[in-house]
Amino acid sequence: VQLQASGGGLVQAGGSLRLSCAASGRTFSTYAVAWFRQAPGKEREFVAGISRGVGSTYYANTVKGRFTISRDNAKNTVYLQMNSLKPEDTAVYYCAADDPGVGIYYSDYSRQLKYDYWGQGTELTVSS
Repeated sequence: VQLQASGGGLVQAGGSLRLSCAASGRTFSTYAVAWFRQAPGKEREFVAGISRGVGSTYYANTVKGRFTISRDNAKNTVYLQMNSLKPEDTAVYYCAADDPGVGIYYSDYSRQLKYDYWGQGTELTVSS
């Protein structure tokens, strides 16, 4: 599967933005998908994940209550709705998908090594 992240931009603190992760292929519903981000000078970190099937969701504590991950399998797209944005949310955001043949345990969604497919990243800047 190929992933294409989009929707980044410049937003003021307190604002909202929605990122999209569009996937190729007709079986996107079978992939677990996650968003990661990497701020300048920092390591890439987990933001949110969504499972295949029932679409269970998982969030980093830093974004819980502000960000919402969702998926539209008919459109082969996963979204990340970001509200109440803060300057510390500034980063390049990447979407990633697992190998459906392997699967991913719920406690492993934050582990980058569990994902086999990565998008190119979309940049978000939150101004204060």
